[in-house]
Amino acid sequence: MNECYYDKRMDFFYNRTKADTADEWTGPQLIGVLCFGTFFCLFIFISNSLVIAAVVKNKRFHFPFYYLLANLAAADFFAGIAYVFLMFNTGPVSKTLTVNRWFLRQGLLDTSLTASLVNLLVIAVERHMSIMRMKIHSNLTKKRVTFLIISIWAIAIFMGAVPTLGWNCLCDITVCSSLAPIYSRSYLVFWSVLNLVVFFIMVVVYIRIYMYVQRKTNVLSSHTSGSISRRRTPVKLMKTVMTVLGAFVVCWTPGLVVLLLDGLNCTDCGIQHVKRWFLLLALLNSVMNPIIYSYKDDEMWATMKRMICCSSEDRSQDRRSSRIPSTVLCRSTDISGHYIEDGIIQGTICGKGDLGDKGNS
Repeated sequence: MNECYYDKRMDFFYNRTKADTADEWTGPQLIGVLCFGTFFCLFIFISNSLVIAAVVKNKRFHFPFYYLLANLAAADFFAGIAYVFLMFNTGPVSKTLTVNRWFLRQGLLDTSLTASLVNLLVIAVERHMSIMRMKIHSNLTKKRVTFLIISIWAIAIFMGAVPTLGWNCLCDITVCSSLAPIYSRSYLVFWSVLNLVVFFIMVVVYIRIYMYVQRKTNVLSSHTSGSISRRRTPVKLMKTVMTVLGAFVVCWTPGLVVLLLDGLNCTDCGIQHVKRWFLLLALLNSVMNPIIYSYKDDEMWATMKRMICCSSEDRSQDRRSSRIPSTVLCRSTDISGHYIEDGIIQGTICGKGDLGDKGNS
């Protein structure tokens, strides 16, 4: 009967697999890594929060596609949490971790990847439903979209917890991997192959959908008198999704290939030397997505810019108002008139989007 090592610390497994835990990460190099990671994680939190807020605020985004896009931003936000936890539990600290804390560290990363991947699959289904009917948006109800979002996170959490539930090498350390010292090599092969196959399927499906919608749009454009912008909207949405998918595949594929090589026990592949760079590439994916949304979607960018503008102007108005004593404001009609005028102007600027939305609804 094999002996199990649940009570061991991670240094036992790292020393056995001769995995590099970067003991040289000290002094300036460690500070640089922490500063770099902190900056990108803050950007991930702020930018993806803006995307979610934009979908909630703008009634033009109250459709299944944008709800799923907001959920993809939520997955990127969750990835930021996973990276923060990893940042303070990596390097030399890795050897001091308990088995359960290490499982939590890796489980957060696996959950964020699965959430993004499954979300892109659901978006592909939603786009297929709408485009086959040549509609901008599908007929999915809010209840169904809510069910899909809950299902996405249930699948993601389950996949992130699979090694903790038993598919590990704690009771058979002869099959432990090198990059993930308490993951069995068979699990790494399964995990990486599954994701790579799904990547390939999604790329093929999205290319087919894009070719279909572009061909259909060209045919309809010569027989209809609708606005050019309306005819191009399905194509623009597909371009946005395909750009997001392309960035996702480019950022995650190298890391998955490295995991596959580790699962196949490739000892001469030099995977220890590239693992940090590919992890950084995966981090950049969560940074890129909000930039893609705002760059590819003018309405999304306008909504995000309006929220930032109004927030900063409101704070500026509060600071200026607090500096003027109430007695001065009461005695000077010129000054009070000036502040009232400022308030009207700022209310008009900040309310443009809301008035536009009300008008459209």
